[in-house]
Amino acid sequence: MDMVKMGSFLAKLRKERKLTQAELGEKLGVTNKTVSRWETGSYMPPVEALEELSDLYGLTINELLSGRKLTAEEYRETAESNIRETLKASVFERKDKELFFKKKWRREHLSTIISCTAAWIILMAALKIQGLEIYLCGTIGGILAILYYAVLNNRMMAYVEDHIYGGRWNEYKSNSEDK
Repeated sequence: MDMVKMGSFLAKLRKERKLTQAELGEKLGVTNKTVSRWETGSYMPPVEALEELSDLYGLTINELLSGRKLTAEEYRETAESNIRETLKASVFERKDKELFFKKKWRREHLSTIISCTAAWIILMAALKIQGLEIYLCGTIGGILAILYYAVLNNRMMAYVEDHIYGGRWNEYKSNSEDK
């Protein structure tokens, strides 16, 4: 399997669809840098991305890995070697996806984060003005900060998991709980 050939083929398919690397990355939940790495042959797209690319371009995963459209005879010949090579070369980029969606969530919820932080500061100032001892202000402030962090972090991780695994995440969780 020639990763440079595959990358060139992926770039050609993307351009035929008139997509930028950033637009394709947004659809797949990766950065434009990641798409660039695939298209230069530096990295192998993970299996999940290959599935999505296959659907998007209307080609088989085997054709994507081969870097060209295949006849029925060529398909059978290349399938087994492509599967083996893919398993060896695939660098699962779940961490990249996770970082991307965490950053996206933070951008989308920046006003909420700022508002909650401002409310926390105002509450701490009000407690101090009311003459509450400094150690009580610190204790209350610390508890509220921990709760604030836990709630927002939980919401962010739910968002990230939903975008990485799609609807399949809830299905996976319910199947795991049934066992």
